[in-house]
Parts: sequence; C-alpha cells; structure tokens
Amino acid sequence: MAHLYLSAAHKSSGKTTLAIGLCAAWRARGLQVQPFKKGPDYIDPLWLGDAAGRPCHNLDFHTMAGDEIDATFATALHGADLGLIEGNKGLYDGVALDGSDSNAALAARLQAPVVLVIDTTGMTRGIAPLLQGYQGFTPAVSLAGVILNRVGGSRHESKLRAAVEHYTDLPVLGTIGNDRSLMIEERHLGLIPSNEAGEATRLIERLARMASEGVDLDRLQALAETAAPALPAPSVGPLPAADLRIGIPRDAAFGFYYPGDFDALRRAGAEPVFFDTLHDPDLPAVDGLFLGGGFPETQIEALEANRSLRRQIRVAIESGLPVHAECGGLDYLCRSLRWGDRCGEMVGAIAADAVMGERPQGRGYARLSPTGDHPWPFGAVAAHEFHYSRLEAIDPSLRFAWRVERGHGIDGTHDGLRYRNVTASYCHLRHLNASPWVDAFVAFVRGHRSRRQT
Repeated sequence: MAHLYLSAAHKSSGKTTLAIGLCAAWRARGLQVQPFKKGPDYIDPLWLGDAAGRPCHNLDFHTMAGDEIDATFATALHGADLGLIEGNKGLYDGVALDGSDSNAALAARLQAPVVLVIDTTGMTRGIAPLLQGYQGFTPAVSLAGVILNRVGGSRHESKLRAAVEHYTDLPVLGTIGNDRSLMIEERHLGLIPSNEAGEATRLIERLARMASEGVDLDRLQALAETAAPALPAPSVGPLPAADLRIGIPRDAAFGFYYPGDFDALRRAGAEPVFFDTLHDPDLPAVDGLFLGGGFPETQIEALEANRSLRRQIRVAIESGLPVHAECGGLDYLCRSLRWGDRCGEMVGAIAADAVMGERPQGRGYARLSPTGDHPWPFGAVAAHEFHYSRLEAIDPSLRFAWRVERGHGIDGTHDGLRYRNVTASYCHLRHLNASPWVDAFVAFVRGHRSRRQT
C-alpha cells in the first residue's frame, strides 16, 4: 500500500507532466502504479491513466464525504504496488479558508508523504524560505522531499541544491531541465486530453525517460513505502447480470467520464457500450445514452460529416430514448455548434444553438436541486462545471430539470434542458452516496423499457 502525494507551491509548476512520467517510468519497471487526482479534473486523469495503464480516480472534498475518499482510495489501490496522488494547484490551496479542502488536508487524511515540485524559473537562494514556510505552515503534513523543475542548467542546479541543503533538511529527489518539447499543449480547459493528442503515446514515453533520468525513482519509491497503510478496501459483491445497455461515446470529441460512474453502471445492471461519434455510422442497440463532456468544438467538421449517426440519435430521441448529456454532450445535441468562424450542424434534438465564447461561462463547483420537471430526481447534488460555450436561441417552451443554487449552468438560474426523455446540462454529475445519479438514471431507463415492452 505504498503511496505518495505529488504537489507544488502553485499551479502550472509542471507536476502533471512529472506525474505522467513517474507513472510511465515505474510501469516500465514492471510496477503496478495506481494514479489519483485531487479535484474534479477530467483531462489530467486521462493522461495519468494512459501512463499507468490503470484508470485514474478523483478524490474531491466537494463531492465526496471523508469515508468515500478513504473507500475510493483503498479500493483503487488494492492490487497495486504503488499509489501516486497528484494534487491540484498548490499544496495549501483550496476553497476553504481553514484549508480543510486543500491538498495538504487530503495528504494528511491519506497519511501520504508529500513531495513538492518547485518551478525554479528565476529562483536560486529564494527557494529556501519558500520551503521553510511550507514545512512549518501545517505540522500535520509530512513534507518529505523536493523535485526541482525547469532548472536552467548545471550552475543553476548547484545553487538551488546548495540553498536547499544548507537551509532545510529536505532531500532533493530530482532535477528536471527546462525542455519545452516535453510540455503538453494547453487549450481553454487546460491540457489537451490524451484521447485527442495523436502523439500521446510517444510523449508519455519521452516523459518516462525524463523521469527516469532526472528523478531518483528508487529513493522516491522507498519514500512511498513509508506511508501509513491505507484502510482495508470495502468488500464488493459480484456484479449482477446486465439487463440494460447504455451507449457512451468515447473518442476525440468525448472523453470526460469518471471511471467510478462506469463501475456504478455495471453494479446497477447496465452494460456500458462505447461508440465513436466521429467514425461509427450506426448507433449501437442501446436502451439509453450517456453523453459525457469533451471537446466537440475541435471536431465540428467530423461530427457534422457523420450524418448517419446524428440522424439515428435524433430519431431515437424522438422515439423516447432516455438520454443524460453533460456539457459537450449538451452541445452535441443542439441544432448547431459554432466556434469562431467554424460552424456545423449537430444532432438537432435540443432546440438551441451552442456557441463557444472567449471566456468561461461557468467555472468551478456547483450545487443543483431538481425541479418538478426532472424525470429521475434524487435530491440536491454537488456538481462542477467548466465550459466556454453558451446556448443561444433556446426554444422558450423547453423546461429545466435543475435549479442552480451555486454556479451558472445554462442561464445562471437553471440547468438541465428537458426534451422528451432527454436531460442535458452543463454541470457534471458524479455517482456517489450523496448523488446516486447512475442508480436514478438506470431505474428510469429500465422503467421506460418496461413500459414500452408492455
């Protein structure tokens, strides 16, 4: 149950590329590495999961109770040789003033040694008071070492090492040079996801070499082995026989899903059936659809060109097929999607047009409560959103499934456009004890199929 927490002093310090490289490097050594990501991020987990060869699980104080964090961590870590938790933003950053939802709080909860990745650009002796402050700010955090990133050369490295060794007792566990060829290109929501990056496999291999050459992997692994053992994984019974099929697009346009939601579908007796919106001409035989988020705006031409699939989805929706769509999935169901001077026809089931803006329309944690028009309500829910698109020319007769208590949603007050058996929102849900959306949706799909058969 060895595990390690990789954090930083601030965001964009390079910890994600380093975490990807570490996962791939340890995997190349024959280790089973289980990655985790703090917060509701989708993109970093795609890269981490590809590098480790195991799905990356999110740990998030906003949507998860403490015992769920413990259970998710222990269950995913079961059978792995090593767990790597990548933080978000800086070690002590969070929404709460008291730090109760920070990386430091999560590291303390998991009793994980913390390694800080420091962006050393323009820094020499100044690294010492920075590290001293981080060491003394929260005694409950086990700050165990530092990795120097974006180092300008051997002279720069020697000055940094001398300062760290003279003023602190923290070991320098590695140094990484300032190599822009190892950076993952960014877009409006962060890194380009690995399901879209054509060079993803080769880049992961280069990042593995970077980690192997620049970091003392043996020493880092030994440090991970000093972590307190994780709690025992809760017992899980056998999966029921699947009696439903839920279609899920997973391709360069759509890839924002929680692996735990797929597990919840299987536990509810629903088989996830993956398909490609860019290349598959036919919709598979399914009882419902779950259209997740992604970057459909980057694939406008290909999505529009697949007229056969778009037409079949529209016909299925008109015939009453239950659909849950989130963010990019909502955009795909609209009449059209426009980004700058690029515009393409989409499915056309939602009478609205999706338009990409220059700034975020909704960003951060959200809270939703169901309206009387929600077809499968299950109570108020903590969610999150991050979208640059907005809807224009919405048919005023459309109803909403959610009231927005915190966040923006579609219009600042509502989210979840309703049309027939479709619920399409900008906010992302996650199946957890307090928000069992998968169980509610699958029960709705099962009831709809039963009524049709009757």
